[in-house]
Amino acid sequence: MVKRVFDVVIEKDEDGWFIADVPALQGCHTQGKTKKEVLKNIKEAIELCLEVEEERKNKRETNFVGVEKVSVHA
Repeated sequence: MVKRVFDVVIEKDEDGWFIADVPALQGCHTQGKTKKEVLKNIKEAIELCLEVEEERKNKRETNFVGVEKVSVHA
């Protein structure tokens, strides 16, 4: 099993809850009443997000090409 390391952004909301987000994994976020709890929860969320990502990768019929910057007048 390969060990992967992710950056986790942690914020504290107005009600005192800790909110964790993993920018590298779309939709991977959670919350906890304490920092210890949110770190435990985000580890579980990362594992689940990686499982889903692997399933999508195995079913994907398209291949990632790249990211482009597009500017528009607004």
